[in-house]
Amino acid sequence: MRTGSLRQARWLPHANGVQASPRMRDWLVTPGSLTARLVASSGHFRVQRLRQAGAICLPDEAFAIGMRRPGRVLEREVLLRCDGEPVVFAHTVVTASSTATDWPLFSALGERSLGTTLFYDPLVKRGQLEFARIRAGHPLLVRANAALGGTLRDQVYYARRCVYRRHQGLLLVTEVFLPPVLNLAAAEPNTKRR
Repeated sequence: MRTGSLRQARWLPHANGVQASPRMRDWLVTPGSLTARLVASSGHFRVQRLRQAGAICLPDEAFAIGMRRPGRVLEREVLLRCDGEPVVFAHTVVTASSTATDWPLFSALGERSLGTTLFYDPLVKRGQLEFARIRAGHPLLVRANAALGGTLRDQVYYARRCVYRRHQGLLLVTEVFLPPVLNLAAAEPNTKRR
């Protein structure tokens, strides 16, 4: 029973439900672009693309993107690094039925930030943030741990996710906050979008 619970997250509509520390809660509820805040909080920001390919979405993602059961999606995974340190593992899925018109830049992002694309585009509608506590058995943490060479400890990690809509296409971004994010300066993002 415990193994199954580790594989799915319980997503909540309010950050208070995950009982994060005040500093972690501050990161979870970052308004606007997380990328802009990370850039403002560090000397050097980098997106490290880990994977971008077709896949079957996770069970706890299917409903969020309008699927009755897990099915084919386009998937992208990156590490967001500040001053060389990985601070966020980001996982994005786009429904396979979405067209290039819905998300024209998704397939060509490379190591550019998806966040800057989403917040620049006036056609993108942002849904409500959801929050979760996840443990090492969750598939996203398994993938993050593999990308980090097995250095993640068996502890609670905090995540947030949000569905974005552009035309008829749905895109789900999940961000898992890694402990080094708490070491970043408490800088506010620039008022200009990046």
